[in-house]
Amino acid sequence: MRANRLFAALAVGAVMTGSAACGEPSSSQSSGRSAGGAPITSSRTVGETTGPNGEKATPTSALTLSAEDVATVKAGDYTAALTWHQTAEFTTAVTNGATDEFKRLGIRVVATTDAGFDPAKQKNDIETVMAKKPSVMLSLPADPVSSASTYRKVSQSGTKLVLLSNLPPGFVQGKDYVTVVTDDLFQMGQRAADALAAAIGGRGKIAYLYHDAAYYVTNQRDQAFKKTIEANYPDIEIVAEEGIADPNKAEEQANAVILRNPGLDGVYVTWSTPPGEKVLSALRSAGGSKAKLVSLDLSEPLALDMAKGGHVAALVTDEAYGLGQAMARAAAYGLLAKPVPPFLVAPAATVTRDNLADGYRTSLHREPPKAVVDAGAGS
Repeated sequence: MRANRLFAALAVGAVMTGSAACGEPSSSQSSGRSAGGAPITSSRTVGETTGPNGEKATPTSALTLSAEDVATVKAGDYTAALTWHQTAEFTTAVTNGATDEFKRLGIRVVATTDAGFDPAKQKNDIETVMAKKPSVMLSLPADPVSSASTYRKVSQSGTKLVLLSNLPPGFVQGKDYVTVVTDDLFQMGQRAADALAAAIGGRGKIAYLYHDAAYYVTNQRDQAFKKTIEANYPDIEIVAEEGIADPNKAEEQANAVILRNPGLDGVYVTWSTPPGEKVLSALRSAGGSKAKLVSLDLSEPLALDMAKGGHVAALVTDEAYGLGQAMARAAAYGLLAKPVPPFLVAPAATVTRDNLADGYRTSLHREPPKAVVDAGAGS
């Protein structure tokens, strides 16, 4: 989800298309250009994003609140808590989007927590926050299985729960949670495949570093990448498949993959922070490696490498700030007892060196870091 968003736990002007999973037409990515210099074009779509229980995806833009709705929410003196799995640029942007929307709705944010991707800490964070009796809670479960009972207590207390990207097993919409909001997962994986293929000229040997855990968001994105490569790029061979269970150990795993497979042309990494950053370190340490790297979500170290023309060819992103806005809006739906679709998705886009600055603005709702701009990021 990420997963970094998950971990969770990316945006962007010229190359952004509508979400195919939402029933909108998918357009060409040809306005983007990989770090390898080749135009990125959309390959044949071989799947679509569906919800945790097979739900049809609905675009986040479908959520609207009338002036009367806003006035009613403002009169309610409601409060909100945000209990995140970890802190990253993605979650910061989601938080900013949610906070701004809550401010517009007159909902006070009384707590924001960071579990450092530790399920036990997140459980403690939630229990501590519940002492404040928030009206609504936004959260991404670090471990949806072990945390199910904790989240169920949240909803049983009357707090409206809106989930980002992941759903505890057995949860029923309307009873246990308001809705799930996430990326167009299949589109993200497909875009990553198309970008890496362009970066290596449509042929070569690549490593596929996927998330080795039962995590709905990353699993669907990773599989979309693999399916797209296998279905649409016959001259690209996946010579190494390595599951990352602990993202903090991604560098040592990447070192082993590189050692076993000298001459790799490309690497896909399940998400950017920290596994993508650690794999980049491994590529640099390898010395002489010309492998191109594609990952998901914006990350300053990866963006900086891309701006400098290094290993990173592209980053696939969603509208993280918009996800936060949608989560806050969905929470208002819950407070108003308005029907809400069970599974909402934001569109994906491919960020390259050419549109890196716009990627930050669209996805994270801020200017790119000065170091990235100084390195030559495109507008």
